[in-house]
Amino acid sequence: MAAANAPIAMKEVLTLPSVGINPQFITFTNVTMESDKYICVRETAPQNSVVIIDMSMPMQPLRRPITADSALMNPNSRILALKAQLPGTTQDHLQIFNIELKARIKSHQMPEPVVFWKWISAKTLGLITQTSAYHWSIEGDSEPIKVFERTANLVNNQIINYKCDPSEKWLVLIGIAPGAPERPQLVKGNMQLFSVDQQRSQALEAHAASFAQFKVPGNENPSILISFATKSFNAGQIVSKLHVIELGAQPGRPSFSKKQADLFFPPDFQDDFPVAMQISHKYSLIYVITKLGLLFVYDLETATAVYRNRISPDPIFLTSEASTAGGFYAINRRGQVLLATVNEATIVPFVSGQLNNLELAVNLAKRGNLPGAENLVVQRFQELFAQTKYKEAAELAAESPQGILRTPDTVAKFQSVPVQAGQTPPLLQYFGTLLTKGKLNAFESLELSRLVVNQNKKNLLENWLAEDKLECSEELGDLVKTVDNDLALKIYIKARATPKVVAAFAERREFDKILIYSKQVGYSPDYLFLLQTILRTDPQGAVNFALMMSQMEGGCPVDYNTITDLFLQRNLIREATAFLLDVLKPNLPEHAFLQTKVLEINLVTFPNVADAILANGMFSHYDRPRIAQLCEKAGLYVRALQHYTELPDIKRVIVNTHAIEPQALVEFFGTLSREWALECMKDLLLVNLRGNLQIIVQVAKEYCEQLGVEACIKLFEQFKSYEGLYFFLGSYLSSSEDPDIHFKYIEAAAKTGQIKEVERVTRESNFYDAEKAKNFLMEAKLPDARPLINVCDRFGFVPDLTHYLYTNNMLRYIEGYVQKVNPGNAPLSSPLWRNARREIDFVCLPSSWSIFNNNPEHFLTTNPYYDSRVVGKYCEKRDPTLAVVAYRRGQCDDELINVTNKNSLFKLQARYVVERMDGDLWDKVLNPENEYRRHLIDQVVSTALPESKSPEQVSAAVKAFMTADLPHELIELLEKIVLQNSAFSGNFNLQNLLILTAIKADPSRVMDYINRLDNFDGPAVGEVAVEAQLYEEAFAIFKKFNLNVQAVNVLLDNIRSIDRAVEFAFRVEEDAVWSQVAKAQLREGLVSDAIESFIRADDATHFLEVIRASEDANVYPDLVRYLLMVREKVKEPKVDSELIYAYAKIDRLGEIEEFILMPNVANLQNVGDRLFDEELYEAAKIIFAFISNWAKLAVTLVRLKQFQGAVDAARKANSAKTWKEVCFACVDAEEFRLAQICGLNVIVQVDDLEEVSEYYQNRGCFNELISLMESGLGLERAHMGIFTELGVLYARYRPEKLMEHIKLFSTRLNIPKLIRACDEQQHWKELTFLYIQYDEFDNAATTVMNHSPDAWDHMQFKDVIVKVASVELYYKAVHFYLQEHPDIINDMLNVLALRVDHTRVVDIMRKAGHLRLVKPYMVAVQSNNVSAVNEALNEIYVEEEDYDRLRESIDLHDNFDQIGLAQKIEKHEPLEMRRVAAYIYKKAGRWKQSIALSKKDKHYRDAMETASQSGERELAEELLVYFIEQGKKECFTSCLFVCYDLIRPDVALELAWINNMIDFAFPYLLQFIREYTGKVDELIKDKIEAQKEVKAKEQEEKEVIAQQNMYAQLLPLALPAPPMPGMGGPMMGGGFAPPPPPMGGMGMPPMPPYGMPPMGSSY
Repeated sequence: MAAANAPIAMKEVLTLPSVGINPQFITFTNVTMESDKYICVRETAPQNSVVIIDMSMPMQPLRRPITADSALMNPNSRILALKAQLPGTTQDHLQIFNIELKARIKSHQMPEPVVFWKWISAKTLGLITQTSAYHWSIEGDSEPIKVFERTANLVNNQIINYKCDPSEKWLVLIGIAPGAPERPQLVKGNMQLFSVDQQRSQALEAHAASFAQFKVPGNENPSILISFATKSFNAGQIVSKLHVIELGAQPGRPSFSKKQADLFFPPDFQDDFPVAMQISHKYSLIYVITKLGLLFVYDLETATAVYRNRISPDPIFLTSEASTAGGFYAINRRGQVLLATVNEATIVPFVSGQLNNLELAVNLAKRGNLPGAENLVVQRFQELFAQTKYKEAAELAAESPQGILRTPDTVAKFQSVPVQAGQTPPLLQYFGTLLTKGKLNAFESLELSRLVVNQNKKNLLENWLAEDKLECSEELGDLVKTVDNDLALKIYIKARATPKVVAAFAERREFDKILIYSKQVGYSPDYLFLLQTILRTDPQGAVNFALMMSQMEGGCPVDYNTITDLFLQRNLIREATAFLLDVLKPNLPEHAFLQTKVLEINLVTFPNVADAILANGMFSHYDRPRIAQLCEKAGLYVRALQHYTELPDIKRVIVNTHAIEPQALVEFFGTLSREWALECMKDLLLVNLRGNLQIIVQVAKEYCEQLGVEACIKLFEQFKSYEGLYFFLGSYLSSSEDPDIHFKYIEAAAKTGQIKEVERVTRESNFYDAEKAKNFLMEAKLPDARPLINVCDRFGFVPDLTHYLYTNNMLRYIEGYVQKVNPGNAPLSSPLWRNARREIDFVCLPSSWSIFNNNPEHFLTTNPYYDSRVVGKYCEKRDPTLAVVAYRRGQCDDELINVTNKNSLFKLQARYVVERMDGDLWDKVLNPENEYRRHLIDQVVSTALPESKSPEQVSAAVKAFMTADLPHELIELLEKIVLQNSAFSGNFNLQNLLILTAIKADPSRVMDYINRLDNFDGPAVGEVAVEAQLYEEAFAIFKKFNLNVQAVNVLLDNIRSIDRAVEFAFRVEEDAVWSQVAKAQLREGLVSDAIESFIRADDATHFLEVIRASEDANVYPDLVRYLLMVREKVKEPKVDSELIYAYAKIDRLGEIEEFILMPNVANLQNVGDRLFDEELYEAAKIIFAFISNWAKLAVTLVRLKQFQGAVDAARKANSAKTWKEVCFACVDAEEFRLAQICGLNVIVQVDDLEEVSEYYQNRGCFNELISLMESGLGLERAHMGIFTELGVLYARYRPEKLMEHIKLFSTRLNIPKLIRACDEQQHWKELTFLYIQYDEFDNAATTVMNHSPDAWDHMQFKDVIVKVASVELYYKAVHFYLQEHPDIINDMLNVLALRVDHTRVVDIMRKAGHLRLVKPYMVAVQSNNVSAVNEALNEIYVEEEDYDRLRESIDLHDNFDQIGLAQKIEKHEPLEMRRVAAYIYKKAGRWKQSIALSKKDKHYRDAMETASQSGERELAEELLVYFIEQGKKECFTSCLFVCYDLIRPDVALELAWINNMIDFAFPYLLQFIREYTGKVDELIKDKIEAQKEVKAKEQEEKEVIAQQNMYAQLLPLALPAPPMPGMGGPMMGGGFAPPPPPMGGMGMPPMPPYGMPPMGSSY
């Protein structure tokens, strides 16, 4: 069968050798796989380590240097369990580590060996010993708990598996043992099944088993099943069975019937047996896996065989469930990790076709929701339906695979069945079945709910929804809403029908929940509509809702200004204010407009609120000039002053002192400059001297230092305000020594009548100018002379004082001064005093005859020869009248005044004064201190002037009255003269004077005078009346003199009565008058009336003002009439332009078209722009089209939503700016097709590209912008900016496309810009790629290390790190790998091996405490013989107790602290480590320390070898003595051999003889004798050969001699000497055998053991 059609699909997921696992460790004892997440491999060479393979990233194994007998990874998390036997014991040490936290969770020492262990759940380890089973929880501090004892059938079995059911109530332990004697190759399987609840075990034969849950029809609770496979040899037959049985059957409920089936093994696999069983809970299939790679697949429910095949040619020793895939993993001896899964597309057709098992095929399809059985299911459904088996049909439909029958057709089919009386309707049966089986789909839920709603059984819906039996949909919510809004809302929420949810919340007035819900689901409702809805019924709720919107993440969805306008449209000023005050709290510059707005609306409506806002100082960015104007209008003059910055404005406001708190005004002056402050003070005094004087004085006092005392004094003097000067200097006097200041104070006090203060200062002050003060006081002629007396007395002006007092008739002050003030100065004044007395007593008496004359008055008048003063004096007591005559003759004014006053002759006095016409005399008699002034005035008015016929006398009198400031008296006088038919009644000047005086003194009389008088200066008097605010009188004057323009101006400007002015204009019908009325109406905002008046006046001169006012008042129909009138008089572009604009405002577009076709001087371009700005787009379109301004026309069409036309116009304009505007408008209108047409013409301009991009992004049109940029890539003018901007957009919104884009167009990108974008958007992988492309390897490496979860790729990083320029990055990489990828740090270090400082790397790892982690790296670079590396490796070897590696390292690499290392390990617990220490001492030449350590550890062989190598006889002989002392006879013998060359024979024999150890020394002795015998033989041989040579030489010499002496030839030859007894051969050589071959090792022959142990064992 083709693999593609097989029901089970096999796939090689991984091969363990490919990830660095040595094949020798791919065994059952070294590899564990507790779940489909991790594989754990335990290695023992080249070093002990544990390799953890994460199946989600299998090519990145985690390798840790760990020594353990077994290692298990937790099935769910990165938790590692380790087991190791304690040295020297039978106990196992168990530990559990959290790899991620790098922390140990628990540890325990088992008192007996653990022969098998396994994770039975994510929290529990199962531990199997030789006798028992334990469970050890990783939670808490609990120790392993014994669960059960192993049964006898498992004795001497190898445990291969241990499992529990999901409830952990049933446990099964499986082991294997050698087969029966008659067939030993067939391994026997045994199983122990244990019930936790019953605490009972059952022994069974089985090779593999597994638990499963299965739901039996009719039983709501699932049943616990166990399936197990056996293969046994009985009676010469091999029996293979699969059993499926139920555990713990539930009483009273349907149970699972026991099933069994045969396992069919092929003939070649008769000795094969099951090693594992996995059950797919997803498909309810049983997988049986055998050792030789066979796979059996059975149906769990029926135990029917489904499939069999060989899945591995190599033996399988380990399997694990692949729960998510519904299959299993298997590992074979070759290291293949195989994944077996159900082929969903073929298994059902396979079962129905190949196996011809239709029922099983349908069941599989239903259980696994698999395809392939559709026709069968539909056919079966139709059969059941035809048989009226509706319940069975409903169940089949409910369980139909992939819901093929869960359709509207099925519902309709059940609906069509007629309901039998007394029976449940089939449709309800169908729905009931669906509810019991699971959840209804959307259509089913809707139909069922419709039935329930029609029957008014809402509670059923609530229950089903609570049980999650219904699929919520918007349609279902709409249905339920008819009966229950709350329930409908719940359905809408579950269905995520967001608009309906929002609408429901709005109906319930739960507006706050709208925001919360919208945020949760990422929905943006129509907030503006919601706010408008709330506003209609709940303004305060609208405020709260608006505030909640303002606090939304990402900012308020509705513009603050729009929200404010909504409130204001409904006149909700307070609510708008509350909202703005809350949202504007941050006081941001961009909120300047809103700050201005909130202040404006409150200044107009609630000035006190605006005042409070300004007082809080919470705003600082509003339009201060605008607010200043509004504050002024609202009467908040202090706030206006605080905001105005121009002096004219401040001066205009500051005069309103009646409405300004004085203290606030004084404080405000402190904010002004000196010049401005003085100007304002001057204006205050000018406007209201009396009313503002106190404030000015207070300001001068407060800021005199800043303003300058002299400037303040000058100011007061300028206005002759001595009272102000008096109060100001009074506060400054005590601190000043300026004489001028003191004098001015005296002067001010005197002129304000503060005599007591003058008297005090003149008496107490020492700083004023005495001369100046004296002169002033004399000129002032104060009624109280004490101030002058003080000055004169203190500064020596007594004569002047006396003269002044005498001449001013102040004799009592002279007397008081002499008697009381300073009697010592009396002599100086006595003569004057006496003269005064004489003057008083002097009397000049006239002749007695004149007294008795008959006509004395005539005599006194006509006689020129007497002294008038003397005669007058004389006559006073006799006839005062004659005295008056005498005095008048001599013009003795004072005497005449005195006598008339004394005698009440006021008529005479009046006539005299009038006739005299002397100004001084008038001043004297009209002096306010003259107690008789009133009597005199009465006589002047009633008698003297009416009698006078002289204009000069009248003029002098009037002038005197005016000089004396007697306006009322003057009025009386003039009335007498002018109104009573006197000679002066028609006098022009007097009439003027009368009216003017009345205006000044008694305005109530003015109107009467105007009506009665005719000969006065009307225009001048009228102006004076206006100035005096006598507006009615002024109007009457102008009207009387036919000054109509002036008259109407009074009505308009002063009386402010436009109605009267209009009435007056109608009466006089003058153009000038109408013109004035029109202007006034214009000023008052009565624009329509003003236009009417201008038309009546036929006045075209003020068209600019009329136009401006008409626009403000929006009275364009009237403006059109006016402009038509104006056009007849003037030809102004402004007029024609405004006429077009006015037509547009009143929507008379036809007139516009006619007008522009006629001759005109309008500036059409400006008009068009203005119409556009005013949003009068239809009119603007006419103008722009007429003048062919395509750019403007395009924009106008945009505003009119005529986008296609706008694009056409933009094409004609062919301007980048126009294209851009149209593009943006199309974007706003979501006309993205047209926007793209425009955008393509814009983005080719580099300068405009970014603006287009920002515009799209600001409006959230990310997809459309990306589409535009993608289209722009193909343009001929496509530039780098487009490619780069698209990359930036991908980075922000389509990160999945970014890498592809970068790789395709890397040469056309502005890489630095894209780098910034990737950095901002945190696309670290792409950023790394860009850095590499830009040859910025340092940045690339840094990015990878800083953002490793996204950017790190091991191979890429290795390529980058070797190219970086900064050496420090090498070590940063070391830290990085140490922290995040410690399992492959060695691979990285190997790449950097030629670039890094090995010492520094070792130092880094040492500080981090992870030296072992880089052990492979250090081994690789140890050939460099670096001290730090050598010492680190030696340290690791010491910690790992790896003495072999340590010895090898010591031998090959000597650059380390040898003595230090030896001292460190000489006390190490393992014996071999101490042996290495001795070895180091030996290498270092410290023979004694080495021997001593070897002796201590009883490593006698090492001690002997060390002594031998030392070459020191004393050490060797001391060692012999030590062995004798320790009774180590064999060691004594061995030492003799090992140290043979060093030990002296006599010492050895002596020690042996003394200690009775001759037997143990005898081998040494034999060897020694043999050696020495050989040496002697050699010596003898050498000696014989030497003798032979000597003899031969002698012989030669003899022969020479013999030849020389012939006679010697006759002599006999010499014979050799006979041999000596016991000697062999000549000399000493005959009796010994040839020497034996040399001995192996140390030059000694092999010797019999003589009871000695073999070398190398411990002794």
